[in-house]
Amino acid sequence: MQGEKLRQKIKEVMIEELMLDYPAEEIGDQTAIFGAGGLGLDSVDALQLVVALEKHFGLKIGDSSAAKGILETVETIAAEIEKTAASA
Repeated sequence: MQGEKLRQKIKEVMIEELMLDYPAEEIGDQTAIFGAGGLGLDSVDALQLVVALEKHFGLKIGDSSAAKGILETVETIAAEIEKTAASA
């Protein structure tokens, strides 16, 4: 899975697993996941998101510094999933 389908699936997983009150269409590929001005998720949400990404996409995020870069936007998550799939 890649491209727009992958990005849509990531949004659906985020909404389902984190119980977000947003329709998928309102989450842009470049929308910040954490902090004000974005979706406003917090560190507890980050842990849930890491578990959900591993469960749904097989994406293992080893440490918090890597997670910070990967979990910025739907786009950065998708790029990491695509990169991991390409090297598998």
